[in-house]
Amino acid sequence: MPYIPQDRRRQINNELTTIGDQFLPQNAGDLNYIVSRFIDNYLIENDIRYAQCNEMIGALECCKLELYRRMVGPYEDQVIDKNGDAYFANRGQGDEY
Repeated sequence: MPYIPQDRRRQINNELTTIGDQFLPQNAGDLNYIVSRFIDNYLIENDIRYAQCNEMIGALECCKLELYRRMVGPYEDQVIDKNGDAYFANRGQGDEY
């Protein structure tokens, strides 16, 4: 969630101003806060309307899907190769877990 302590917000805001895209979040809360700030900035500039909110949700969904496609899916494939599959519905009759 983006509701991190005020002192951490100030620190992140200063670092973003100083180092920009080189900023490295320390945890998921930091990352959530930064993403929320970018969305808030977009909405401040473009008004809070359904279309703009829908655009932001779409952008977040596409980011999520791309992260899964590029990072999580290949990692899961490696783990399947190592530990064996858990899905057998697409295999022939008689295969068991």
